Amino acid sequence: MDGPHYFKSIPRETTTKNNSGKQRSHVMMTACWACLSVRGHLLNKAVRCTVIRKYQARYKNNASVELQKGPLNGTRILDLSRVLAGPYCSMILGDLGADVIKVENPDGGDDTRFWGPPFCGSESAYFLSVNRNKRSVCVNIREKEGQELIKQLAKKSDVLLENYIPGKLSEFNLGYEHIAEIAPHLVYCSITGYGQTGPDAKRAGYDVIVAATGGLTHITGPEGGEPCKVGVAMTDLSTGLYAYGSILAALLHRSKTGRGQHIDCNLLSTQVASLVNIASNYLNADMEAHRRGTSHPSIVPYQAFETVDGYVMAGAGNDKQFEILCKRIGLPDVCDKQDYATNRRRVHNRKSLIDILSKRFKLKTTSDWLCVLRDSGIPYGPINNMQQVFSDPQVLHNCMIQKMDHPTAGDIRVAGPAVKFGATDTVLNHVPPLLGEHTREVLMELLEMTDTDIDCLIKQGIVK
Repeated sequence: MDGPHYFKSIPRETTTKNNSGKQRSHVMMTACWACLSVRGHLLNKAVRCTVIRKYQARYKNNASVELQKGPLNGTRILDLSRVLAGPYCSMILGDLGADVIKVENPDGGDDTRFWGPPFCGSESAYFLSVNRNKRSVCVNIREKEGQELIKQLAKKSDVLLENYIPGKLSEFNLGYEHIAEIAPHLVYCSITGYGQTGPDAKRAGYDVIVAATGGLTHITGPEGGEPCKVGVAMTDLSTGLYAYGSILAALLHRSKTGRGQHIDCNLLSTQVASLVNIASNYLNADMEAHRRGTSHPSIVPYQAFETVDGYVMAGAGNDKQFEILCKRIGLPDVCDKQDYATNRRRVHNRKSLIDILSKRFKLKTTSDWLCVLRDSGIPYGPINNMQQVFSDPQVLHNCMIQKMDHPTAGDIRVAGPAVKFGATDTVLNHVPPLLGEHTREVLMELLEMTDTDIDCLIKQGIVK
């Protein structure tokens, strides 16, 4: 097995070669300066100072700054996936410090590069959202020379991630059976629509289609209304998270056995598993699911209520919380009624109770109700639009807006990593890459190829 890979030290002012071999420089911004001011909303002075001191210390000596080292530092991911589920998985691994090599088709690359508007310069906002912390390498895997390059890179990697239709990569001699022969240490993770085998195995997987097939669309939407698509591709994202966790588990297994393995992740199984209590209701009580808008099938109240100027979500997970809710909103007598004394009775008398609560919530603004419910101990919150989300004090405090300096798009902002570690950092070492930006760099670094070797491959159309 090849030894572990470690990031090289680079100065903050980074000089690289683009895919034509010409040098260019750009500043790599990884601090969350965007968190300090968003649409004029500033964090309090103490928090601002803490963040500033943290990053001033990190960048005190610009001439000797190293790439940040997350908990997966030394792990290399060979990422052949495209669009969302796979790239989302590999981005999380990259945020944790893994060296992610994104292999793209020389003829345009990842489809999401063109999914817009909106665009930031020539880059789609969609592509920017899930492709930070990666190095882009363009390889034509339809050619034998390209296939051989992938195999050599696989030998130098810990994980290969792909989301082709089952059997497709085997046609290019890059299936698990081919890679395992030359790199038995490798964790090979496949993300498909429906699984490696079965009647639908050869179908392409699309989030909105699998969400419909797997029941999510059926239970999403207003009561009595049409089924609705979820606002983001949750089936794709959930599959990416399953793949991410499975990869870490397989790497842990390899640390004990020395051997890799094949992982089969698919959208349909993820979606069915994610039905959780809705699935249990049907499987164990033969209860068919129905669309309920924002309400909950087994908890009342637990939904959105219209206010004078918007909506507020509020709920009561137990009888004590229901009592608190009623008293806070000025309906102390309601919690004393036998029809609403227990959650079971509240579910049975859902319509009458929700009518009472809805009339009350319409009397005040959202901000008024947030003040009324503050420190109550019950679940509540506003329904925010995007401007409100990214101005929320807790979102800013959590540094969920990260600013990066992109070589062609300029300053971009991305939603930051969701997890913070006590002993190590999540990292933002690489802006979302240009197509083939790191082809020459990676082939030189990992395969010890020369400029002449790479120029020859470029002329043959093998790499770009």
